[in-house]
Amino acid sequence: METLITLESFVRSAQASSFSAAARRLGLSPAAVSQNVARLETKLGVRLFQRSTRGLTLTEAGERFLREVTDGLDTLQAALANVSLAAGQPSGVLKVSMSPGLGRGYLVPMLKDFLARYPGIVPDWHLDNRPVDLINEGFDAAIGGGFELPSGLAARELARAHIIAVASPSYLAGRTPPREPADLRHHDGILLRPPGTGRIRAWLLRNPAGEQVFAEIPPRIILSDPDALVQCALMGFGITFVTVMDVLPYLRNGTLVRVLSAWHADIGPLSLYYAGQRQLPAKTRVFVDYVVDAFRRQELAKQFSAV
Repeated sequence: METLITLESFVRSAQASSFSAAARRLGLSPAAVSQNVARLETKLGVRLFQRSTRGLTLTEAGERFLREVTDGLDTLQAALANVSLAAGQPSGVLKVSMSPGLGRGYLVPMLKDFLARYPGIVPDWHLDNRPVDLINEGFDAAIGGGFELPSGLAARELARAHIIAVASPSYLAGRTPPREPADLRHHDGILLRPPGTGRIRAWLLRNPAGEQVFAEIPPRIILSDPDALVQCALMGFGITFVTVMDVLPYLRNGTLVRVLSAWHADIGPLSLYYAGQRQLPAKTRVFVDYVVDAFRRQELAKQFSAV
């Protein structure tokens, strides 16, 4: 087992070009990872990394060894994890990233049934509005949209992410609701400035006839978080653009209403991302299958659609 963690310390350090990043993924200290790699170099009799203040660089021997060992390491880890599946009990910490709205509204409510089926799994769920690097940050899976799909990752589409315009009845009282996107210029906007870009997000709306137009509305409030947009809309500050998923409960209870009902923006798939290796760890495999099946049973793709 010491050999396994030694090999994994080397592979994860090579993938991240950093002992510290590998340590975060492995749950070890950077010093322990560095010592594991040094021990491996001593056993092999070659230097695997060139170390500098800028990070780690593989030597020629290190590059050759990485190519030879990576697939075998992944296969062995998957086999070890799947031993528990044969006994009917997948186990281990399951590190997953998702947005706060998706997590609180839809995934956390699934936990009771999921953990009843798989009591050996410990969810470690990160509710963040940011794309994560599954490999270098040590995540087993992530749910979201707009992720690049680098080599080694797979994706299962769960639904389409549709953006719609909503407002509270109190805001619309005494005002003429917009019927076309051009009418938005007479209203107050609650707008999103994503932290990653620093630019106010402009949505390209489309209707069933295939017409497309950018939504332009004077800003009343600018925020960096989708949940805050919803909260300000509930307070009656104006019209905002958010995913159907984020406002579905409020549309159902009437505290928000959809405006420009013929128009929406399609920002791509909401997908479940995970490592695409042939032998997926049991804990990840059952989570992927469970979420895909739950979306199907609850017809969430249909509920999240704006059309």
